[in-house]
Amino acid sequence: MNYRHAFHAGNFADVFKHILLTRLLLYFARKDAPFRVIDTHAGEGSYDLSGEEAQRSGEWRDGVARLANAEMNATLSELLSPYLEIVGPLDEEGRPALYPGSPVIARRLMRDQDRAIFCELRSDACDALRMRFARDALVKTLHMDGYMGLSAFVPPKERRGLVLIDPPFEQRGESRVMFDAFLEAHRKWPGGVYALWRPIKDAAETRAFYGELAASCVRRVLRLELAVAQMREGERLHRTGLVVVNPPYTFEEEARVVLPLLSERLAQGEGAGYEIEWLAGE
Repeated sequence: MNYRHAFHAGNFADVFKHILLTRLLLYFARKDAPFRVIDTHAGEGSYDLSGEEAQRSGEWRDGVARLANAEMNATLSELLSPYLEIVGPLDEEGRPALYPGSPVIARRLMRDQDRAIFCELRSDACDALRMRFARDALVKTLHMDGYMGLSAFVPPKERRGLVLIDPPFEQRGESRVMFDAFLEAHRKWPGGVYALWRPIKDAAETRAFYGELAASCVRRVLRLELAVAQMREGERLHRTGLVVVNPPYTFEEEARVVLPLLSERLAQGEGAGYEIEWLAGE
């Protein structure tokens, strides 16, 4: 595997994914009962946006940096403030000291009774993740294929929780592998909340993925997409999506407040916008 998320950390897709992830996790914390987080492709945990990779790509400048001094009403501020507090202060360029990946976000929102399993196959990324959580009894970091981990660790003993499937999509057939792994996990744990992230570059492949989900036995499937410009073949990523299975009852309403701001604030050209659609209901 050659993928290094440091090139893309803090970009528009991360902002979209991590704001929605934050809203999902906050819902679990409303009840005292413990929950489990399973992150199948956890990465390094956090990223230095002043590092060589981030500076070379500059993708964070069209992502998290665009939120610096963003004007928002009280409702938006309430919904975004937990994510922004985890990101931390932005410097004059709109860059945080470290950009938090999904493991850091999850850990910040867990309580003493909650647990997390972070899987990462890339050796150096897993080493960095292990060092970050080395003394944390609530976190288990595993050097393994996240799809195998998903199959092994559901259902969790807590019976409540979130699975984030967020692969790099660098291998051919990733959509199929993701779909099959999700279905197997869902059969074992139909009551879990699942968040499946994907970059959207191939419209036909994306339609096929959504079609299979809609035709499956899985119920309560919500599709969310954010576009920052018109999608064009061969160009850098301009569209991203998140499928959430069993979303909390508050989640769709919150997304309909947040995504208009993101589509406006993160726009890079014509074609920017967002979509929210139920692929399958109750």
